[in-house]
Amino acid sequence: MDIRDLVDELERICGEANVLTDRDQLRTYESDGLLHYRVAPAVAVLPGSAEEVREVVRACSEAEMPWVARGAGTGLSGGALPVADGVLIALSRLRGIIEVDLANGRVVVEPGVTNVEVSKAVAPTHFFPPDPSSQIVCTIGGNVAENSGGAHCFKYGFTTNYVTGLELVLPDGDVVTVGGKEVGRPGYDLVGAFVGSEGTLGIATKITLRVVPVPEDARTLVAYFETMEEAGQTVSDIVAAAVVPGAIEIMDRLSIKATEEATHAGYPLDVGAALIVELDGPTAECEARFSEVRAICERNGASGIRVAQDETERQLIWKARKAAFAAMGRISPYYYVQDSVIPRTRLAEVLGRIDELAAEYGFAVANVFHAGDGNLHPLVAYDARKPGEAEQAEKLAGEIVLACVEAGGSITGEHGVGV
Repeated sequence: MDIRDLVDELERICGEANVLTDRDQLRTYESDGLLHYRVAPAVAVLPGSAEEVREVVRACSEAEMPWVARGAGTGLSGGALPVADGVLIALSRLRGIIEVDLANGRVVVEPGVTNVEVSKAVAPTHFFPPDPSSQIVCTIGGNVAENSGGAHCFKYGFTTNYVTGLELVLPDGDVVTVGGKEVGRPGYDLVGAFVGSEGTLGIATKITLRVVPVPEDARTLVAYFETMEEAGQTVSDIVAAAVVPGAIEIMDRLSIKATEEATHAGYPLDVGAALIVELDGPTAECEARFSEVRAICERNGASGIRVAQDETERQLIWKARKAAFAAMGRISPYYYVQDSVIPRTRLAEVLGRIDELAAEYGFAVANVFHAGDGNLHPLVAYDARKPGEAEQAEKLAGEIVLACVEAGGSITGEHGVGV
């Protein structure tokens, strides 16, 4: 079957309007959030149901045509990068919330449902803990593929901790169901094997999620420090004190500047680091732990501490943090983000090495990351319009990853391996 015959078959399955072959239309699907790489598919197809997904995959299999599935395209590792002259299967039309079962703490959704829509569907009593910065637009299908985390993963865990069942279309078009609403089925953990497989094992067309009750209370503060080393040491001291924050994040001077210009959240521009700490749980426990965290920040030389006075201010603090990646566009027209994980105790050392490498290459590197589990997100700022800069930025990013691995870390924590 040649490509024209395959296009005809895809149009029969999904309708002509949902099969794209025009070059301008396909530009949307040339990359994910990692704009450094672009590949044009031969065709993009937008199935509207699980059955259409099955038929599309089977048609591609019979035509021996490579395909890649895509959610919202917010990934930062190239995981949704198409195969040249292959098929791009976009799942954006599969946006149904099939079932909400709060009695059992379960929600069943299609892969195109956004992360934030899950929490909205179970509010105000429950929420879905994994919260990537792109949660307003990223999809559950993509979260499952990449095993996404977010700011609250230190306490609550990653997507894999909240997926209990999957309906899957395998690469040959066959459909299987693994897991279900219950937890702890005997045998191999097939659900766990699929989560984080980055689309290599098939497409999830129905996803059963675990949601949890909203905590009684949440307290948020931002502590400002002159150096990243002081902020990093404070993180280690908080964890060593047996405090388990709901979230614990660090932004450096450059990322603070970018986010403040974008969100006007009230972050000072004359500090070297901002440490965001959020505690949640029973009110009495939050109050006691909050005082302890504040004291640790003060002992470590915090130049100022801002405490959210109400939910509006709390959301403003988090709006700035979650806008960090997008806000970097105000600093540089292009950036290359990494996702390495290192032991918390090596934070100061690795951050110092990143500064050395940035100076050596002559690039600005912003650091904004999940400090509790040492998940770094160095953003290398560059200008692709200048000859050679993109290649040098990629080389610098590679050296940063190598430094993290040499410190006992891993190449990725939540963005996926991708390309």
